[in-house]
Parts: sequence; structure tokens; C-alpha cells
Amino acid sequence: MGVIRQTKSVKILHNEFDKSSEAISVTALIERFSSKMNKTTIYRVLDKLEDDGYLHSFLGKNGHKWYAKCNGCSSSNHTDAHPHFQCSNCGKVDCLPADVVIPKIPNRIVDVSQVLLQGKCEQCHT
Repeated sequence: MGVIRQTKSVKILHNEFDKSSEAISVTALIERFSSKMNKTTIYRVLDKLEDDGYLHSFLGKNGHKWYAKCNGCSSSNHTDAHPHFQCSNCGKVDCLPADVVIPKIPNRIVDVSQVLLQGKCEQCHT
């Protein structure tokens, strides 16, 4: 079930991901938009945007869910399997421009793969 109507909540979250290529945690989105919509609405809209192939999600450190804009995905096929990098100092998360090759495993179908690399980002490294 994808986004059918462009409600105010959908537009707010859609615009937030259009502003930056960085991933955003669901907790940051809830803090940022708590005065405009409740957290149930935020989760519902994020799920719909992910169903539409506009966003992808992954787990960061501490098990927090993060969302980032997809590149070339659709509602029927998420094609951007790539690693993510999370700075252990400032917490910033980026999608890395590298493809992940998912091996073929006999008698199994892989639906989801997540790779999270952690270390210091370009700003915290110096």
C-alpha cells in the first residue's frame, strides 16, 4: 500500500528527505515534527514512502531505525543494496556509494541485506 494522497504529513516528510542526501533517524524525525504530527502518523507515512520505493530503512547502532532516499527503486523493487556508514563520534549516517553483492545461497531467497560500517566521519577524523 503506497502513498495515495499527498497529505500535509506526506509533503512535510517528503520535503525533509528532498533537502539532504543524509539518512535521518526516526527519533530525530519525531523530535523535529512533534508539533506538526504525532509519532504514529510519522511511522505510517514513513512506511508508505518505503512501500512506494521512495525511502529505504536500516538499523543503526543501538538498534535505532534510520531512513534515507532511494536511488532508482520502485514500489515493486528496491534495487539500491548498499552499505551505510555511521560516525561513532557525531552520529551522522551516510549511504555509501558502493554496491553490495548478495551471494546466491542454495535453497534460500534473500529479501533484505544490511551493512553498517562504523568509525569516524570526514569531519570527526581530522
